[in-house]
Amino acid sequence: MAVDYTVIVVYLAGMLAMGWWGMRRARSKSDFLVAGRRLGPAMYSGTMAAIVLGGASTIGGVRLGYQYGLSGAWMVITIGLGLLALSVFFSARIARLKVYTVSEMLDLRYGGRAGFISGVVMWAYTLMLAVTSTIAYATIFDVLFDMNRTLAIVIGGSIVVAYSTLGGMWSITITDMVQFVVKTIGVLLLLLPIAVVKAGGFSEMKAKLPTEYFDPLGIGGETIFTYVLIYTFGMLIGQDIWQRVFTARSDTTARWGGTVAGTYCLVYAVAGAVIGTAAKVMYPKLPSADAAFATIVKDELPVGVRGLVLAAALAAVMSTSSGALIACATVANNDIWSRLRGAVRSPGPDGEHGGDHDEVKGNRAFILVMGVAVIGTAIALNNVVEALTVAYNLLVGGLLVPILGGLLWKRGTAQGALASVVVGGLSVVGLMASFGILANEPVYLGLSASLVVYVAVSLATPATDPAVLRAWRERLAGRGVPVPPAEVAEVSG
Repeated sequence: MAVDYTVIVVYLAGMLAMGWWGMRRARSKSDFLVAGRRLGPAMYSGTMAAIVLGGASTIGGVRLGYQYGLSGAWMVITIGLGLLALSVFFSARIARLKVYTVSEMLDLRYGGRAGFISGVVMWAYTLMLAVTSTIAYATIFDVLFDMNRTLAIVIGGSIVVAYSTLGGMWSITITDMVQFVVKTIGVLLLLLPIAVVKAGGFSEMKAKLPTEYFDPLGIGGETIFTYVLIYTFGMLIGQDIWQRVFTARSDTTARWGGTVAGTYCLVYAVAGAVIGTAAKVMYPKLPSADAAFATIVKDELPVGVRGLVLAAALAAVMSTSSGALIACATVANNDIWSRLRGAVRSPGPDGEHGGDHDEVKGNRAFILVMGVAVIGTAIALNNVVEALTVAYNLLVGGLLVPILGGLLWKRGTAQGALASVVVGGLSVVGLMASFGILANEPVYLGLSASLVVYVAVSLATPATDPAVLRAWRERLAGRGVPVPPAEVAEVSG
């Protein structure tokens, strides 16, 4: 394993070095939180694909393939469909807003009265998303070094916190681009063909497995519908995803770069399911489907290649973890702490709030604090699936309706948005307590309650001030939004 260890150590050292490099570029709030809003198509596509394809998509995608065969691809397919929908229908308008958080968008749309509560819900979502990614380090480091779970979480989490704190979004962007390349080589170009060959090819796989393993809908229609509701819609409104949209240097980059990333997700989804299906042929009686990825990597890959593929899994986890961490810190600082201390101001036409204090230093401190909180929470929790379900149920049940309603329905009001967030969020929490965290009813019923309340309260209250709507339309169209000189420079790619 010495060669494999060397590959992993070099990879981790490289992540820290890129964090140091990113620190030299993060000179302003815009640089630190959204990479100066100047990523070109290639970097934007790679980093967007990296953040949405995390440990759940890689290790979890193989697990679902082991359990259900090719239909196990549906979870990651719905993620890709959500990213495609966001890119084609909404990303251009989102990029033109020149804001930093989803809650700032709600403030602009509804007149400055919806941001705090939505910020709390979004913070809870991003925190749990970062926690689930951090827990996944334990699985990978256990395969690599037979390491204690707590120590694995501390080491993996500390590396992500270090490079994210140093350079913010610039560090995360560069590391994510490397992680995208590593995942592409490790999973698509190495593990996928090797797994299929070791399993005897597709004809042998079909001969040894039940026919339902090759049924595209074998996982079940209700499960697919739930994936669409949680992951496809979750991609449309998550702060971690929107914050990447904000990094695009133009609305065209956001639209077409995101479309490329979404298409890549669909390919990655099929690859994970095929690898899991191959693992089922080779190891039909594993004690847990969660061990499918680690087992096939550990037992079937040659020295060196094994290290690269495990680095790919680590890359997948780190991408989601760092993206969720900076999103969590951004929301905590901009949408919660600033409002609690009474210093909140509506974002100006260039997306900046102004102020004399060192905003880079403040955001850096929040990433460090949130990072410590994420590591501590990850150590205390055991169930990744439950934590991820809580995160997405809160996000979709509490925020989907007011966000999409604000983008699509001009009659929606601030009162309707606030009522929708509160009723939807509380309904989801109450229903999870009643039906169980993994039940489908909480997100179904919570989302329905959120929609009904949003429409009813909006129609029962005065329409949004025409001046607010006029300013909103101007921002959506990108008119009257000056671009600071620092954002004129283009990034190669």
